Amino acid sequence: MPPGDASESAHIGQDTQVRGNQARGSAELTFDAPRIDDGPRLWELAANAGALDVNSRYAYLLWCRDFAGTSVVARDADRLAGFITGYRRPQAPDTYFVWQVAVGQDHRRRGLARRMLDHVVERLRPQGVRFVEATVTPDNKASIRLFESFAEANGATMGVDVLFSERELGSGHEPELLHRIGPLD
Repeated sequence: MPPGDASESAHIGQDTQVRGNQARGSAELTFDAPRIDDGPRLWELAANAGALDVNSRYAYLLWCRDFAGTSVVARDADRLAGFITGYRRPQAPDTYFVWQVAVGQDHRRRGLARRMLDHVVERLRPQGVRFVEATVTPDNKASIRLFESFAEANGATMGVDVLFSERELGSGHEPELLHRIGPLD
């Protein structure tokens, strides 16, 4: 998504209605925690995203069971429009690590990834989350813009450093650059 494409952040609750900027003919989007039966749909969205390392279906079922409280799905009526999976780091509980972000083809370039990120981080702030981390490969421009936009909107700095190099990841895989945003007010 280009800079400025993300919607303005708003205080959002567990089941938030998102109006505007939707695919033609779609209902209002709602944001909530994923359910176990969303696991196969998360896997499909990830597989169709193109730029993600796709995990097993089993992994997505576990995400929906064990990390539902730190993840979010966007629903467009009865189908999934997008998701973010993430967790609070055990050794740094003030840090939320974004594992994956995926947006369905019909909902891209409408600021949905940013709205989902705003939603899940706002839900976690009362639990002490002050930093957001994610790894992004250098060629993933959409994710880089997402995290830059989030940092700017929150008046936070974003540091970038190599977390895992090509040596650790194996040949054919770009380095994973750690984007660390914070502290959040």
